[in-house]
Amino acid sequence: MTRLWLFLHLLGFVLWMGGAFASMVAAIASRREERSALGAVVRAQGALHRILIGPGALLTVLTGLMLTFRVQANSIAGANVWLILMQGAGVVGALLALFISVPTAAKLTRLDPVGQTAAYFDELRQRQRIIGSIAGTLGLAALLGGAMTRFAWG
Repeated sequence: MTRLWLFLHLLGFVLWMGGAFASMVAAIASRREERSALGAVVRAQGALHRILIGPGALLTVLTGLMLTFRVQANSIAGANVWLILMQGAGVVGALLALFISVPTAAKLTRLDPVGQTAAYFDELRQRQRIIGSIAGTLGLAALLGGAMTRFAWG
């Protein structure tokens, strides 16, 4: 059963980080587009957040909790620093993605990049950049912690 939880944990992480990288590439590529075309870009990013990033972050955290309970129940050794890094960075990054990034992406899909809502559109895109960068960095720190956990216990 632990292998299933680990598979789902890794699947969630791939969905979360893969979607985030795809959204980042779309944002970088959109710099060359006309302002009126940004609506299509943010709708695509909104779909990435709704279909990949949000569910992936949620699946990663939930399965991570299940794995933590299994490891703690089966282990006499205490948690190591790499495990704590993986858990802490992963949970905070996922919470940022779930409670700030995904709702912001949903708001952006409903706004027009030109016209009356242009200033608010730019403000939300800036928020999306900052939160996405922080959540992505925390996700990569969690990946490092997860990779190093194996060596710390081995």
